[in-house]
Amino acid sequence: MKRRGLGCGAVLLALLVLPVVLLAAAAAHHARPKVPVMQTVGQVAGIPQRMLAAYLGAAARLPGEVPSCRGLTWAVLAGIARIESHHATDRTISPRGDITPHILGPVLDGSGTGGNTTAFPDTDHGRFDGTATAERAVGPFQFLPSTWTTTGRDANDDQRADPHNADDAALGAAVYLCGRGRNLTDRTQLSAAIYQYNHSQAYVSDVLDWIDRYSQLATGQIPIGQPATGTARTVIDAALAHTGTPYSWGGGNTNGPSTGICCSPSGKSGTQIVGFDCSGLTLYAYAQAGIRLPRTAAEQAAAGTRIPAIAGVGALKPGDLVFFAYDPSSDSTIHHVGIYLGNNQMINAARPGTLVRTEPLWDHGYAGGARLL
Repeated sequence: MKRRGLGCGAVLLALLVLPVVLLAAAAAHHARPKVPVMQTVGQVAGIPQRMLAAYLGAAARLPGEVPSCRGLTWAVLAGIARIESHHATDRTISPRGDITPHILGPVLDGSGTGGNTTAFPDTDHGRFDGTATAERAVGPFQFLPSTWTTTGRDANDDQRADPHNADDAALGAAVYLCGRGRNLTDRTQLSAAIYQYNHSQAYVSDVLDWIDRYSQLATGQIPIGQPATGTARTVIDAALAHTGTPYSWGGGNTNGPSTGICCSPSGKSGTQIVGFDCSGLTLYAYAQAGIRLPRTAAEQAAAGTRIPAIAGVGALKPGDLVFFAYDPSSDSTIHHVGIYLGNNQMINAARPGTLVRTEPLWDHGYAGGARLL
């Protein structure tokens, strides 16, 4: 068994969440070359590079462990690890993949801690989980020691299978998900594998959602439209560097993410959340290029040269602000702003409960753009 470890709109439409990426700078600030239409992804937002390498390595090595398994990709492993440990983002990961301090779940002694009321007797005498009184889940993929004993693998060839090592844990998770040879390209079998990992349909749904986002990067590339250079590149890079930052109503300033205020029209408070709202993100990103914007989305629409919606998306250039309104013909109803990336994509802080992310321009309420660069 496996245990799971201001100026923005009031109510925004539920939208498809695309995976978000950090695009690595290719050269020094004084001599940046033009960015090609297709740019290799330098990092997947929110995933430490060393953890991403572990997922990629496990997917590549899996055929030697379970030859009959199909469809086990790095995105599947990333989806699991995103829910189980948030990719060990608050830990130190050594070049060899060792994670410190160790990631340990609550002691599963039936006390109800961590929401689990079933007692799991100790099987490893504290070797992996640091306690001999009961079991607890360990490592970035949150294995029970009893499961790790049969599923664990030595992926970094140091002669030991360690659930606290990124490479070992990722390969062990891949083997566990594949079972005797699942076809994980089949949604039903993929769902069954995830359910085996944690017997919760809500868990399955959450993991599948993250797998779908990460799978958008299957080619290792993301289109960014027209080349962006100079101040436009500075603005875009500044915004992309905060992909994965929480939305906070009223949050964000020229220095970066900050706690917000109370409350959004839908009643969501940002007072306990360090992050950005939509105009807070654009305010910050433009400040990195030495351009000061007003605070709200509607005010920002009047700050530069307006690009009317009737001109179409083709009139936009990377780095332009893009706006959305309840009545696209009236700037006074603008409630949301993002930054155009090219290829019909934008980066934005969408609404309470989401993270800063890239996604297609919304069809609903598009009110054109503004150019300040």
